[in-house]
Amino acid sequence: METWNRDDDEAARAAHSPLVHDFGLLIKAATRLEQRIDTVLRRECAISHTMFEVLIRLCRDPGEEVSQRRLADDLTLTSSGITRLIDRMETVGLVRRVPAPEDRRSVLVEATDRGRTVFLRAAAVHAEVVEKYFVAPVAPGDYRRMTGALGEIGKALSDT
Repeated sequence: METWNRDDDEAARAAHSPLVHDFGLLIKAATRLEQRIDTVLRRECAISHTMFEVLIRLCRDPGEEVSQRRLADDLTLTSSGITRLIDRMETVGLVRRVPAPEDRRSVLVEATDRGRTVFLRAAAVHAEVVEKYFVAPVAPGDYRRMTGALGEIGKALSDT
């Protein structure tokens, strides 16, 4: 049996630090919200949250050509991960692959009519969940400060 030593006390203090605690709150809330969104989207729209994120990207700027590589970067997925995801989405008729006109080795992805219809329903479902669990629990002034702070955090991370 190991004996208690000074390193144990330091480790316990580090584990109870306010920074560890506060960041844990953020991660736990974000993870639970993402899980809730995914569950509701799967139940009501038959798509995953990640599929919804792909459809957001494809529907954001109609007519924009979006490559699989760009989707992978935007969604922080690996090249094989985005390929498998697009395969599943293509199989159920949400997206289609088309050759890139300027580079036959590159593949573009576009939402189908069915994909846009599913996206519109999913966007409404997503908005309901986000409103209930992300917006409503926070006072309006606090909400604006929170989203501003999240934007600043994102900016700081993208600058490095």
